Amino acid sequence: MAQAMKIAIVDDEQDMRQSISQWLALSGFDTETYASAEDALKAVGADYPGVVVSDIKMPGMDGMQLLKRLMSVDSGLPVIMITGHGDVPMAVEAMRVGAFDFLEKPFNPDRMTELAKRATSSRRLTLDNRALRRELSDGSGIMSKLIGSSPVMERLREDILDLGQADGHVLIDGETGTGKTLVAHALHAVGAKPGRRFVIFSCASHDEDALAKRLFGPMEEGGTQPLVEEARGGTLVLEDIDALSSGLQGRLLSWINAQGEPPETRVVAISNLQEQGKTCEDVLRPDLFYRLAAMKITLPPLRARGEDILTLFTQFSERFADEYGCETPEVGAQEAAQLLQAPWPGNIRQLINIAERAVLQNRRGSGTIASLLLADNEAVEPVMTTEGKPLKEYVEAFERMLIDNTMRRHRGSIASVMDELRLPRRTLNEKMAKYGLQRADYV
Repeated sequence: MAQAMKIAIVDDEQDMRQSISQWLALSGFDTETYASAEDALKAVGADYPGVVVSDIKMPGMDGMQLLKRLMSVDSGLPVIMITGHGDVPMAVEAMRVGAFDFLEKPFNPDRMTELAKRATSSRRLTLDNRALRRELSDGSGIMSKLIGSSPVMERLREDILDLGQADGHVLIDGETGTGKTLVAHALHAVGAKPGRRFVIFSCASHDEDALAKRLFGPMEEGGTQPLVEEARGGTLVLEDIDALSSGLQGRLLSWINAQGEPPETRVVAISNLQEQGKTCEDVLRPDLFYRLAAMKITLPPLRARGEDILTLFTQFSERFADEYGCETPEVGAQEAAQLLQAPWPGNIRQLINIAERAVLQNRRGSGTIASLLLADNEAVEPVMTTEGKPLKEYVEAFERMLIDNTMRRHRGSIASVMDELRLPRRTLNEKMAKYGLQRADYV
């Protein structure tokens, strides 16, 4: 059931407040009235389930000041301003600041109702979209596999949500092992075609003749459909797009252009060229590159993700410990620093491998995480700072991991965590708030 929309009416004149409230209530709206901007600000915050109607001229904080405060709290909140005769320049300024619209006194009540309907409809759409984005970001589906709270991962999830709901083709690049295929799945899952076909194919696994037939046909009688038909109406993911010859790139471009706008079938192209010192732009035809790269996602390397490294290592090692029926290896401060400092040329795939081997050697009762990193030819120094990063970042990352692991082990028992870490309740609460840890996630 759709959330009921409210209308907050702000005016210092009681008769005007009551008049507007009564008219809008008769029109089916749920109204609230406030005699001052200050009172309204106490009730109207981010994600307020409705709109605001405010007079411009009021004692104390006037309508323009209220509008600016509301826009700073929630720029998507519709605010309808009421102006006196001759105050049109002020109303125009209000529109520039972010007002939804304005009414000039004396106004037509039917015009008020019309504006209120448009504003509440806009607000409902905004709130529904926000709820959808939160569900997609925080849900248990494909997006939840994009683990991490680093700024680069927050931006990546936002990019996926934005581009996923668009219609255009997408180019994904980044180093090997960063999760490009997972991102392609996520783009499809959150997009406009989630229930339609999703076809993924590696262009590096066939010679040119086989590639041409597999992509465009004709296929042998009784064989499978060519990929452009198999993926029709859905998403076609082409891994190693750079492996296509110039001729096949031209055929792909012609097929893409023939679809028109919006395209019936979306192409998500994946390139692995970054680690080879080249970019996709160097090897693709310019016309195909610009057709695909109008929407582009570059995945961050693991070494750029900060404390996500520890979060990922913890989750992978717990998974392997459960699989092998043994204890999860403890990570000390120095080992945490070594994990954070490692260059990780193999990115997440390499981290998964290290986590599994750490669990296996822990089961045997020998070996260290540092030895595994060194065995992978990683230059791990015992120094706690690198590339200009302050010691504080490493300490905070380790502290967050320690609290997170302890909360997991004790299933959210605050008393047990306080006892093990020897922290008073207030300090533990402050640190959990600082690192975005919620007790409910562990219970």
